[in-house]
Amino acid sequence: MERKLGVNVDHVATIRQARGTRYPDPVFAAAMAELAGAHQITIHLREDRRHIQDRDLAILRETIQTEMNLEMGATEEILAIALETGPDVVTLVPERREELTTEGGLDVAGQRMKLRPFVERLRGVGIRVSMFIEPDPRQIKASRELGADAVELHTGRYCEVWRTPAGGAELERIQDAALLATDQGLYVAAGHGLDYTNIDPVAEIEEIVEFNIGHSIVARAIIEGMEAAVQGMLERIVW
Repeated sequence: MERKLGVNVDHVATIRQARGTRYPDPVFAAAMAELAGAHQITIHLREDRRHIQDRDLAILRETIQTEMNLEMGATEEILAIALETGPDVVTLVPERREELTTEGGLDVAGQRMKLRPFVERLRGVGIRVSMFIEPDPRQIKASRELGADAVELHTGRYCEVWRTPAGGAELERIQDAALLATDQGLYVAAGHGLDYTNIDPVAEIEEIVEFNIGHSIVARAIIEGMEAAVQGMLERIVW
């Protein structure tokens, strides 16, 4: 299966919102990322609208030439927007207003009753559903049980410790989870905290076929430009 890179443009919007200006525009950034070879554009529409705005979502749905992956918390407000907008993929994520970025994976196993109708309603209109989870067998099996199409393995812990002796164990945990998810018939993605220095060992796990990366690409794009930033990451994940 072809390896895919999803570029998250949230932090382009973060810079814009810091001053309340009309620039930089995540819509323009998404177009540049696609021209550079990105296979997917990922955005997170948060309840507090701290970066991506409803306007961005609407325009991106009309202009993205590849696929749109909408990250969202399991709330009725955002679900209604997703159903109206029709992204190609929805990734259900945990969300707390006070967090700087998404902290940890979604507890699918502990929230089956809450999440089931979200999965059913999204899949009912043809939207693929992915669960952003820890690399944990319980969460993988619960995701499969609820009818998810995919899982995105949270790589944050690995990224925190990859240079330490604990890094090997975290990498093995991701590898085992990717293999189990594949055996369960789930499409496997990975993301959170991955950058140009720590991604190589994760990219060697053949069961992971998609990487969703935002902060490190946007940060490098500020220095080198979006084309160079995207292509530099593609070189690390596409065999």
